[in-house]
Amino acid sequence: MYISRNIKDQVQLYLKLFPVILLTGPRQTGKTTFLLNQLSKYKYVTLDDPAEAERAVNMPQQFLDSLSVPVIIDEVQYAPGLFHYIKSAVDANKKPGSYVLTGSQQFNIMHNISESLAGRCGVLSMLTLSFDELSSQQDISLTDYIVQGGYPALYSDSIMKAAYWFPSYINTYLERDVRNIININNLRDFNRFIRALALRSGQILSLSDLARDVGIAPNTAKAWLSTVESSGIVKLLEPYFFNKGKRLVKSPKVYFTDTGLLCHLIGINSYSELLVSPLSGAVWETYAFCQIFHAFLKEGKINPPLWFWRDRTGNEVDFVIEKGGRYILFEAKLTEKPSKKECKGFTKFEAYYGEGSVIRRSIIAPVNKSFPLEDGITVDNGRLATID
Repeated sequence: MYISRNIKDQVQLYLKLFPVILLTGPRQTGKTTFLLNQLSKYKYVTLDDPAEAERAVNMPQQFLDSLSVPVIIDEVQYAPGLFHYIKSAVDANKKPGSYVLTGSQQFNIMHNISESLAGRCGVLSMLTLSFDELSSQQDISLTDYIVQGGYPALYSDSIMKAAYWFPSYINTYLERDVRNIININNLRDFNRFIRALALRSGQILSLSDLARDVGIAPNTAKAWLSTVESSGIVKLLEPYFFNKGKRLVKSPKVYFTDTGLLCHLIGINSYSELLVSPLSGAVWETYAFCQIFHAFLKEGKINPPLWFWRDRTGNEVDFVIEKGGRYILFEAKLTEKPSKKECKGFTKFEAYYGEGSVIRRSIIAPVNKSFPLEDGITVDNGRLATID
């Protein structure tokens, strides 16, 4: 069963604006299925095919000449030299929507885009299915979604259990993506690194602590974190500060981009197990982050104005969105009965940045419907289709 994606309108817009579109995102998030559904008249070629990848690497001009546009080129990171030849092709014919590229190693691809296709390429990103996307088309509860996550393969017509799918996904990711990005002699160490990182989702990240727990050098931890971020498995959220930043925490938070993968890595198999886990709040905060990020991706914002805020005395706001010089604030609370007293960070933030600086305050909690709380605070279940 095909599940429609919220990004479809943005893709159609970019097809009219740019000769090249790049759709990035982690493996198995449905990029190819989505494009083949939306662009059924496009020719399709994948560089996951070793023969096609070899042609694209060794004979890039001949490879491009053999393709009739419009065309989808899947997993383009396997032929980084191809970007230069695509540039020449679109300079000769700037027809919008000629080339649609996909890739699952964002940093490497974006480097090639900035060098070869700046101004010629519209960049979009796709994560796993959001709760909004999935629940509007299938009967699934919020509690089931959090533990199972949003990878489309888990909701296809075939019956696939998360307990079997995630180990296979991790092994494939380690064997293919990781070894293609960096030279790792011992994948077991990297596997332990991923699991140690999962224990820190929703928390301020200390690379030195992470490196010590895994038994690797801090520089190695930094390189491996960059690899995981590049392939879209995690995202880093920077702290917000505006001039008065000397009093604020300046280390980033780390978030996994899918709560199902996160729950698998930390050994949570059901919502009842989540509720008694000491990591329950961090998992719920990760869920909230993912849904907010999805809302930005729907609008085509791959680097959204999203931060967290915390001062040296411990006052904090989980998510800060800057909009027109004012702010939207979110707190993630794993309780069905959130209260104003749990959100003193809202008051502290507004006192810090000025009365009237905040235009919206919202608590993301496991509730069925949104409702007002008090003092302009609303309670939301995180099914965020837009950010306003």
